[in-house]
Amino acid sequence: MENLGHMIMNIATPFFDVIIVFLNFLSIIVLVWGVAIAGYDFIRAECSHANHVEAARHNNFIRNFLGSYVLLSLEILIAADIIESIVNPTPADILRLAAVVIIRTVISYFLHREIQDALDNEETMEKINAKNK
Repeated sequence: MENLGHMIMNIATPFFDVIIVFLNFLSIIVLVWGVAIAGYDFIRAECSHANHVEAARHNNFIRNFLGSYVLLSLEILIAADIIESIVNPTPADILRLAAVVIIRTVISYFLHREIQDALDNEETMEKINAKNK
């Protein structure tokens, strides 16, 4: 029975290697796409906002938006690393996976806090603007 498991893994390993390469490539595409959109939004905002305070607020939203793409890219990398650690379990792969998970968790926590703060600030500004009208 043990030989059957090794036989199946030997047959499936090339397939999983292709999946790992695809997920790594997808992660890069997601990251580059997010950077491109954030860059476009930044340039458009800088050209259209005469008020620097409003531009700075908008830049915070752009940064949070970009952070969400970075997180998605990291999530895809984690999936690829998990598959790779299962297929080829080496201590280096497991340590790299642990490092990526820790980094993703820290980034996710702080990004969530920043997004929540930005939403709270937006609600506060809307209330102040409504009160002043």
